[in-house]
Amino acid sequence: MAFSLLPREDEYFTFFSQMTEKIQEASDILVEMLNGSSEDFAKFTKRIKDAEHACDELGHQITIKLNKSFITPFDREDIYTLSVALDDVCDYIDAGARAIVMYDIYEINDYARNFARVIQSLAKELNSAVLLLKKPDGMSRHIVEIHRLENEADEIYFRAIGELFKQPTDPISLIKWKELYEILENATDRCESVANIIESIILKHN
Repeated sequence: MAFSLLPREDEYFTFFSQMTEKIQEASDILVEMLNGSSEDFAKFTKRIKDAEHACDELGHQITIKLNKSFITPFDREDIYTLSVALDDVCDYIDAGARAIVMYDIYEINDYARNFARVIQSLAKELNSAVLLLKKPDGMSRHIVEIHRLENEADEIYFRAIGELFKQPTDPISLIKWKELYEILENATDRCESVANIIESIILKHN
């Protein structure tokens, strides 16, 4: 049986799963926030920021490890690209929560809640996909679901923006909501980017 005297650095898989766990945590808090009382928004944003900081730190640890690793489970560039893409997802969840507080958006509508729900579902699929990176059997169903959910998010975005410009509202309110919708939609786009990166890695190495 062939084997290598130099072990592959499988710890990367652990780092990736820990990052998706933080993304899940942040998305769960966002859903809780948008279904809760506006009086607690600041507390929710603090919890999301803590998850985002933890995700940042995991990405930093991956970069440090890449600089020290001799052998990696797959291409260095792909490891780095995947870690950055995962971090971006958490960044946008954090940005969405902060925008709500920064823009004094205290009456949350169904579009924002639906965005949060889709992001939460995407986070779960990302976690499931990353857990299969080492042995990608059954990966395709998670990738397909991520693409489906991102399409659902696109529909939410188009309906939300359409209604925003149809309903009479003051310009400042329009700007606030448009910015929030774009941030939340960007979060879903980044989830799809992660799925594309994972697909590319699997194609290269299987």
